[in-house]
Amino acid sequence: MSNIILLGLTSLFADFSSEIIVPLLPIFISTLGGAGLAIGLISGVGDATASILKVVSGRWVDKNKKYKRFVLWGYAFSAIAKFFFPLATTWQHILIARPIERLGKGFRNAPRDAIVSESVSLEKRGAGFGLQRMMDSLGAILGSVTVLILVWKFGFSFKLIFLLAAFVSLLSVIPIFFIKEPVSLKTRPSRFQKSGVGEKFSPLLKKFIVISTVFSLGNFSFMFLILKAQTFLSATFSNGLVLTLLLYIFFNVFDTIFSRPAGKLSDKIGRKKVILTAYFLLSLTFAGFLLASSFWVFLFLFPIYGLFKAFIDASQKAFVSDLSPVEIRGSALGTFEASTGLALIPGGIIAGLLWNANPNLLFAYGLTISFSALVLLQVTVKNSSLKN
Repeated sequence: MSNIILLGLTSLFADFSSEIIVPLLPIFISTLGGAGLAIGLISGVGDATASILKVVSGRWVDKNKKYKRFVLWGYAFSAIAKFFFPLATTWQHILIARPIERLGKGFRNAPRDAIVSESVSLEKRGAGFGLQRMMDSLGAILGSVTVLILVWKFGFSFKLIFLLAAFVSLLSVIPIFFIKEPVSLKTRPSRFQKSGVGEKFSPLLKKFIVISTVFSLGNFSFMFLILKAQTFLSATFSNGLVLTLLLYIFFNVFDTIFSRPAGKLSDKIGRKKVILTAYFLLSLTFAGFLLASSFWVFLFLFPIYGLFKAFIDASQKAFVSDLSPVEIRGSALGTFEASTGLALIPGGIIAGLLWNANPNLLFAYGLTISFSALVLLQVTVKNSSLKN
């Protein structure tokens, strides 16, 4: 459990830094002349860049078993890359900087999740991922509260705020030095052959990766939700940006509070039921954004989106871990994240084009895809976990 707490602290500082930047990024891109397509490209290409590296790093780390080293360099790279954001003068600069920063995420995530999966027993795996996710989300709360204070009380410029965020991110590297790699990850033999690791994935795991990839096509960047709220609230209230940041804080609070309970719930009732709940919550969020016409509706929807994030992340990673043997755990997690992340490129482009045409088309698209994935998961995946 000490490994999970240390990785949680690392995630806390990293997300503290990231969530100072993220709620301002779509607005910053807009001020630099970027429209919906620019935001979709930046978010999609950034996440996909990380995803491509996840499958490579996952397989690589399963071969050389240097899990801690991969995590260390991944977080360090992201921290250094954040110093590029304050230098941007056009949205094209962000298009370059965001994928560079995301490379560190791609390098670290699969080995980090492998360490988490083997730092607790199978019966507590969901709770372990949930605890790590909860601390990650706590950092998001700190970041979103900090950016609200810096904008509202001190009137800091976007670039100065981004620079402060970059310095905060350097703190994420410190806890990694105290992590101890689980013995099971170091001692299990590698089983890589010329046929490729993908052939060792179970049929159930392959089905789930396909369904979760379809889901990712409609799970477009949260930047569009922020932009929708900020556009509406700024046209209605004089302090629209401040109200948008408050909504973002509510989202992070619900994500943090329910992350560990959601993970523990998946241990008790099965991963599939919790993932289905997450898919439904995202469908509900998109349906609400289609109808949103007041601050109070947004005040309801942002916490619902926070619940979705709490239910989706820990349960999906725990499910993939359940369905993969430990000797290819990093590869399985990397393949899952690569597949779902690569779907964000076409998903981001589609989202940007639909936003430019009509924002309601974007949320109708997200609703259709997320609900379709829900049906596919219910019909296709019969087993909800390895325990049942």
